[in-house]
Amino acid sequence: MPLPQQFHRLRLPVIGAPMFIVSGLDLVEAQCRAGILGTFPALNARPQSEFAVWLEQLGERLAGTHSLYGVNLICHASNDRLSGDLETCMKFKVPLIITSLRPPAEVVQGAHAYGGLVFHDVTTVRHAEKAAEQGVDGLIVVCAGAGGHGGATSPFALLPEIRRFFPGTLILAGAIGDGAAILAAQAMGADLVYMGTRFIATREANAAPGYKQMIVDSGSKDVTYTNMFSGVHGNYLSKSMIAAGLDPANLPAPETGRTYVAGHKREKPKAWSEIWGAGQGAGAITDTPPVATLIQRMEAEYRAAADRLATLAGAPSRIGIQVPDLGAGM
Repeated sequence: MPLPQQFHRLRLPVIGAPMFIVSGLDLVEAQCRAGILGTFPALNARPQSEFAVWLEQLGERLAGTHSLYGVNLICHASNDRLSGDLETCMKFKVPLIITSLRPPAEVVQGAHAYGGLVFHDVTTVRHAEKAAEQGVDGLIVVCAGAGGHGGATSPFALLPEIRRFFPGTLILAGAIGDGAAILAAQAMGADLVYMGTRFIATREANAAPGYKQMIVDSGSKDVTYTNMFSGVHGNYLSKSMIAAGLDPANLPAPETGRTYVAGHKREKPKAWSEIWGAGQGAGAITDTPPVATLIQRMEAEYRAAADRLATLAGAPSRIGIQVPDLGAGM
């Protein structure tokens, strides 16, 4: 299935991941104006009545730009806003709805009624199969190294296995932070990429200055994968755990049967409010530029990587190992 036509207008094939608290209107507007697709979680707009206000304001900010944007809806029993937020998305004809957790049958039906698209987060083949059965338009393949509730499987394994049975749009997530990585994802078969951590460390992100600086100061070794904080495995900055008095190497087990979902009645305890999520790609982040500057840089990196590959493709002797003719002289 070819990439939906509306995505061809993007400057780079990038979706800015919807991040709890971090993705506010300023970040989404900056991402869209820079030429990528910006998104935010509906739950960032509180109380629920503010969600429609946000969508109205975003429409005004992006008027005349023909920009694409998206909203994340969490399909979970604890999210008592889901049906109301879906109705609001339908009213404003949100171009892209990104769903998480439970397969989103009712969201697919609602979005398709007005011509919207639905992309669903998955971390395993089984999750992908269940979402595909509901008729989603795309799957966000969240692999090892991704920030937030990331998966544990290598993209080299998960992406092609899902592609065997899913003909729709595939979006790759996990430690993607520069233009070369975007091109590499496309070379593997992804149509788009999903980037979160890199945008936390930008001027427009609604993140505490200490959070942004901790990403800049951290490497992949400073990211811990644990299910302690939400009941679902995810990647978090080890230094934020230490600052909260925890030992990343000896974290207590999560409460049995408890799943905290950011933004609703099962939100994590306030004591953990400064346990900050980030992917393993934090190790490559060295600054906090404006989004426009970052996208301009990524475009240059993308084009440079494409030029390198074109050079390699034109010189086969530089690719791999030259195998001798074993039949010679036999």
